[in-house]
Amino acid sequence: MPRIEPLAPPYEARTTALLARMMPPGQPPLTLFRLFARKPVMAQAMHGWGGYALSRELSLSLRERELVIDRTCARCGCEYEWGVHLAFFAERAGITPEQQTSLTHGTPEDPCWTSESERLLLRAVDALHDDGDLGDELWEQLAGAFDDRQLLDLLLLCGWYHAISFAARVTRLPLEPGAPRFHDVSRESES
Repeated sequence: MPRIEPLAPPYEARTTALLARMMPPGQPPLTLFRLFARKPVMAQAMHGWGGYALSRELSLSLRERELVIDRTCARCGCEYEWGVHLAFFAERAGITPEQQTSLTHGTPEDPCWTSESERLLLRAVDALHDDGDLGDELWEQLAGAFDDRQLLDLLLLCGWYHAISFAARVTRLPLEPGAPRFHDVSRESES
């Protein structure tokens, strides 16, 4: 049971318009967006940043973005947002079932990661989650693989999805229909 009940239809006209802007055309609003719509000013502000984070203006590629988001949400234990992103983006981002399992339950050293730049992104997410910082050696490795714009986007994308994860977990949002669960990509399901 959610601790804060997301809005349910019928919505006021302004809320309908806000939720429509937050979703692809013809898609019903996500539970998370209906939760944020309880405070329209906040939802509108979040839509601006969230829209940037999922846009082509972000300097990380779609795949890099999704690796950062999926790993961040998994490390935060946010099955809700992790499931939304796997359901909508994993195939488009070319994230294999083995990589989905690793993002959720593994490490950047798992053999499914053959790109050193992707391993670096995952190490960065883990360090930011565990320490709230990046050590000098990791920073230098990242700076050798990514430009300043990408590094800034990495830092804020990871932080943004920490915030989203906190909101979704603390409010106990139910999973979206059809979204995967952590156990769907468990090490046991690989066998």
